[in-house]
Formats: sequence, structure tokens, C-alpha cells
Amino acid sequence: MQAMPHVLVRDLPEDVHGRLVERAKAEGRSLQRYLVAELTRLAHRMTLEEFVARVETNEGGRVGLAQAVEDLDQMRKGE
Repeated sequence: MQAMPHVLVRDLPEDVHGRLVERAKAEGRSLQRYLVAELTRLAHRMTLEEFVARVETNEGGRVGLAQAVEDLDQMRKGE
């Protein structure tokens, strides 16, 4: 089995650490498992810059402003 990379976060404010511990506990997870899940979710979420770049490379059809806003909201929510 290949070794997994490690991440060390320095200078994490106490209140932030406490909040993360609370959230992990509420989900019945260890802090490590909670953070791995959250970082994985974050890494797979498209940034606004990535979204704009993708839109700029698309050719063809058009969507209305309302549809574009709805699509962007769904992408931000991870749907």
C-alpha cells in the first residue's frame, strides 16, 4: 500500500479548531476523517475562475441569464 501524503496546518486559531472539532463530532467522525472529507469536497468543487474559463471555451448554444445564475448556484452547492 502506498503512503498517503500528509498536510500540516500551522497557526490554526483556537476558535476555528474548536468549531471543526464540533462539526466532526456532530457527524460522528474523527477530526481527521472530517477534514479529509471536507478537503476532498473542496478539491473537487469548481472554482469561479475554473467555471469562467470553462464557459469561455464553450461554443454554440446560449442560455438566459436566469439559467446561467441557477447553473452557477448549483455548481457552488456541489450539485
